[in-house]
Amino acid sequence: MRKMQTTKTSVTFVNAEVLIVGRMCSKVAKRLLNGEEVIILNAEKAVFSGKKKSKVLEAHKFLEVGAPMRGPFHYRRPDRFLRKTVRGMVPFKLPKGKSAFKRLKVFMGVPLEFKDQTMITFEEANSINLKGPHFTLGELAKEIGWFDRME
Repeated sequence: MRKMQTTKTSVTFVNAEVLIVGRMCSKVAKRLLNGEEVIILNAEKAVFSGKKKSKVLEAHKFLEVGAPMRGPFHYRRPDRFLRKTVRGMVPFKLPKGKSAFKRLKVFMGVPLEFKDQTMITFEEANSINLKGPHFTLGELAKEIGWFDRME
């Protein structure tokens, strides 16, 4: 009689603060497809590069697509927005992509249960080297209709 092997998936905590959204999400998607569980913290502090006004206009135009009851659904909360960005980078309609997407958790801020965990950042996704204009995901979310109940 053979025993089943239990493989414990490794959990990676990613601090999204000052990381460029697209570059960070592609790294996270790769880790998810490799079988890791990924928890993204500080989602509202992730950064978009480019002029804020043009990105807000682009987002407003995208929000007009679809119907509120049928979809596609457009999230305004930073954690949901980031989650949907990662979803676009995994084959979420296939079984491997579906299981990978289930291993992703995204939080705004740092919840109490994850306070003392060691968090990683991706050096190649760091926004400190950006020379042009940039703004945070939280700022974009407020511009397109999300309001923070904490303030």
